[in-house]
Amino acid sequence: MQMPKDLSCFLRPFLPAIILLAALPSAAQQPKASSGASPSTALTTEQALALAEQGRCQEAIPALRRTLSGQASADNKKNAGILGIRCSLAVDNRDSTVEFIRMLSKQFPKDPDVLFIVVHAYSDLSSRTAQDLARNAPQSVAAHKLNAEAFEMQGNWDAAQHEYEIMIAKEPNTPALHFLLGRVLLSKPNADQASTDRAKQEFQKELAIDPNNVGAHYVLGELARRNEDCEEAIPEFSQAAKLDPTFADAFLGWGFCLVKLQKYAEAIPPLRAAERLTPGNQAIHYNLGIALNQTGQKEEAQKEFEIHRQLTVTTPAPAGAEKPQ
Repeated sequence: MQMPKDLSCFLRPFLPAIILLAALPSAAQQPKASSGASPSTALTTEQALALAEQGRCQEAIPALRRTLSGQASADNKKNAGILGIRCSLAVDNRDSTVEFIRMLSKQFPKDPDVLFIVVHAYSDLSSRTAQDLARNAPQSVAAHKLNAEAFEMQGNWDAAQHEYEIMIAKEPNTPALHFLLGRVLLSKPNADQASTDRAKQEFQKELAIDPNNVGAHYVLGELARRNEDCEEAIPEFSQAAKLDPTFADAFLGWGFCLVKLQKYAEAIPPLRAAERLTPGNQAIHYNLGIALNQTGQKEEAQKEFEIHRQLTVTTPAPAGAEKPQ
């Protein structure tokens, strides 16, 4: 029977990048326009671009916005949008920044220059908001959580663990904190048995607070499966699958363990569900083939074994995957 051994795809946090604004086009890189315009609600496009290049952003922003939404040429609109983002960030007008991003992205959705500046603009907004959080509520759980996420991005698991422990000490009954700490403990390279045991305890504490935490149920099931305790794993996998009907790995773990315990008829429904969700998974077809074969459905079983064979040829099994028995 087959099951993937690598939990990293599930445990690795999906975190937003928080990076500083960098490498935005400078004024020197923008087309030069004649200067000497005076502030006015009736600024021309050329005057607005010139004011923006001179750093007179408060005066330029309204006209840049009108240019981007008006009948100007595509080049002028693009330049107005890029300068509008730069000017809005320069004066820390976040509403205006978001407005320029939206308008520019709508009109130039595939332009590489636009996509580049939008990436950095969003990153800058994220960084500024993070600074607001650190400045206004440095000891809050939210601030510690942001610190922990940053440490996880860096692979600094000990520092991330410390942040989660601070949060739990402050608010031990806050949902998700015990799960996040358990995830960090398992994410450490070459986590020892003590870390695994503690992680299991954290997941159990999480479920005492939030019985519907899908991740905690799944990882407890996977830890039990790896410890060859399918009797313990099945309730966790099945609960995760019931809570999230799109969770293919939970259905696979559930079906795998039923096959392991020779409960072949019971294994077919969860394995069929996993197959519908991820038809390209080799392990699903192999275990489903076993279950079908053992329940007398020989023709269907051969179809599954053939799919498994074809997938094995075209997509080698991931490193560390268990071999069929």
